[in-house]
Amino acid sequence: MRIRTALPALAGAVALTGTFLSTPAQAAGGVIIYRVYFDSPGSDTRSNTSLNAEWVQIKNTSSASISLKNWTLVDASNHRYTFRDVKIKAGSTMKVRTGQGTDTAANKYQNRRAYVWNNTSDTATLRKASGSRVDACSWTTRNPSDKYC
Repeated sequence: MRIRTALPALAGAVALTGTFLSTPAQAAGGVIIYRVYFDSPGSDTRSNTSLNAEWVQIKNTSSASISLKNWTLVDASNHRYTFRDVKIKAGSTMKVRTGQGTDTAANKYQNRRAYVWNNTSDTATLRKASGSRVDACSWTTRNPSDKYC
């Protein structure tokens, strides 16, 4: 008699767990690379305006804020940006811009004086502080100049 009542509860728990971890982004904590603008408009002058027109947009797809403290965003050549004590709100997006600026909730700045993301091909990889991969986005063309991941 006890086995009959325990089996439906066990099946429900397994189904519920499968629902919560059904996609890689959800299993990784709900943060994804949403879009990369790898070829800033106009000539590559290395001006701060041009550098900041190159960015990676990340998105929190979960229903809770997520800490990105010590997470990294890395390209194929190992140019690395490390997030400080940063949280991304539920459902929000955040751009990581290449050039210099003052960090806000919507924009973080790598404070570089040279481009990071290659126009012809590259990969943006987001990693947790532990080094585990959260998400990645690759491209192999400069036309168009951006990629939705």
